[in-house]
Amino acid sequence: MNIMISLQGLGSFLLYFLVGVVAEALFVVIYMAATKHDEARLIAQGNVAAAISLAGAVLGFTLPLASATIHSVSLLDMAVWSAIALIVQIVLFLLVDRLLSGISRRIEENNVAAGVILAAAALAIGTVNAACMTY
Repeated sequence: MNIMISLQGLGSFLLYFLVGVVAEALFVVIYMAATKHDEARLIAQGNVAAAISLAGAVLGFTLPLASATIHSVSLLDMAVWSAIALIVQIVLFLLVDRLLSGISRRIEENNVAAGVILAAAALAIGTVNAACMTY
């Protein structure tokens, strides 16, 4: 196999990869701003519940981000569907926070059960979100 043929898609790969990494970073910043608790501080202090809940949110966003990347017809299409995935995760947090009042307080108290349930909800909605992006 000719290496030049193999590397023809390298430019597109790098562009999509960069957009994906930027989308991940934006998600983390926006998600942490949307929550009532300070994940960065809590995780730095060794709060397992905060780490679990943030990890679940990141993975719950990454699943539809991957689906958007796979199924997009353009970079703009990928970016739009990534933004939708971000919004879905923020709305999910707000709903869980409303349904399970005090979830941020419990995460601040390092209540691992609260972190796990928030992570599980994020992964579940992320999986459904990713599946719905296949047309």
